[in-house]
Amino acid sequence: MTGRVEARLSELGLVLPETAAPAGVYVPAVRSSRYVFTAGQLPLVDGKLPLTGKVGAEVTAEEAQDLARTCALNAVAAVKSVVRDLDRVARIVKVTGFVASAPDFTGQPGVLNGASELLGEVFGEQGRHARSAVGVAVLPLDAPVEVELQVEIDGWDD
Repeated sequence: MTGRVEARLSELGLVLPETAAPAGVYVPAVRSSRYVFTAGQLPLVDGKLPLTGKVGAEVTAEEAQDLARTCALNAVAAVKSVVRDLDRVARIVKVTGFVASAPDFTGQPGVLNGASELLGEVFGEQGRHARSAVGVAVLPLDAPVEVELQVEIDGWDD
């Protein structure tokens, strides 16, 4: 039987990707008590970056916002890899986003709106969260955006 969150993903025409293999010595997500913390998720689609470069130079803010949505979807997949049932998500607590930015680009919050909007569409009120949007010089693989989540979970069945 499909859960509420999985049904919502389907309504939105979204499919959770396979959790991306780590690019280093870490795991995609880890549980600690009632929380799941994801590693930074890049906007990989079928294992590849659709765009590379700096936002405000090679990548537009609008393109980066779409990439942030992809990052958030990848992060949700990482959460599911740990909790198995996304209906256990009590709340998306915090989103941290990194934007590889051209020196004069200051639109990082707008880029991260892509991730925040996706989480709101998928989780409703439970998707409202605190957030940091940070401009950086470069990200792994020359990705324009990276997103990580902190998620509170209900009903652990240890």
